[in-house]
Amino acid sequence: MNSRKKTNFSLVLIAAAIVVVVIIAVIIAGLRMKDLPVLTQGQVETASYRVSSKVPGRVLEIRVEEGDTVCAGDTLVILEAPDVEAKLAQANAARQAAEALEHKAQKGARQEQIDGAFQLWQKAKAGVEVAEKSYNRVNRLFEQGVLPEQKRDEAYAQYQAMVATEKAAKSQYDLAVKGAQAEDKEAAGAQVARAEAAVSEVNSYIAETVLTAPQSGVVTEIYPQLGELVGTGAPLLNVARLDDIWFVFNVREDKLPGLTVGTETEVYVPAFDKTVPVKISRIKEVGSYAVWKATKALDRYDLKTFEVKAVPVNENPLPGVRPGMSAILNAD
Repeated sequence: MNSRKKTNFSLVLIAAAIVVVVIIAVIIAGLRMKDLPVLTQGQVETASYRVSSKVPGRVLEIRVEEGDTVCAGDTLVILEAPDVEAKLAQANAARQAAEALEHKAQKGARQEQIDGAFQLWQKAKAGVEVAEKSYNRVNRLFEQGVLPEQKRDEAYAQYQAMVATEKAAKSQYDLAVKGAQAEDKEAAGAQVARAEAAVSEVNSYIAETVLTAPQSGVVTEIYPQLGELVGTGAPLLNVARLDDIWFVFNVREDKLPGLTVGTETEVYVPAFDKTVPVKISRIKEVGSYAVWKATKALDRYDLKTFEVKAVPVNENPLPGVRPGMSAILNAD
């Protein structure tokens, strides 16, 4: 009985000793943490752009992979768009038809038509000469009293008819020589210009099937797979511009004193083991959905979180940087 009591007493002593050791360790750790600087961790952000196409098509080829560095003008994706190619064939056919009509309007009538009109004019001229001679002969006989007045009138009418016929034939000949009217030629030229514009428009769509990088950067995301159909304006790739970087930190408002817009400080980037001079460019409330610290239980107030944006003072301070890398902001 006594041995059991001794055993229980020993266990109680051991438990008490453990509790005391834990309390002492916590106190020592707390004292040490007070001496440590408060570190605010954020990350590197970069400007980026998405590559998309104006025309729908099927992904025929992807020439880059995620993480690849690309230069302006590099080919990224090639699409297959048979519908656009069919429209190009239609536009080319319409242009050829318009050019043929313009050529016909500019060239005028064929030589055979001009020669035919000239012969008809010459025939009409000969008819005028014969009709004039006949009229003069009948008119002399009328004046001599041999023929009645009606015969003279008939001969004169025949002569006037031949004169009108000759004028009409001459007009037809002149029309054949001059060709189409100026208005018709202008209309034909306008049709050609319209057809060429349609071809240029379709060619611009064809050019959109070969997507190139407008600016240098690093491919961070590739959305479609080979053979997939993509719609108009659908993003295909995301490219990060490494020449335009900044740092973003979520800072609790009780740590904001000393951080104002325009303040210059330093950011440590572990990936490069390098400190970068920066300037605070924006302080914005993150929102009610963000992490916040409640202190009302201690009869105090709630602490909200703000987004602090810092931009490097120097240009291109970290060659080879990647978005998402850690950054440390000292906020003592």
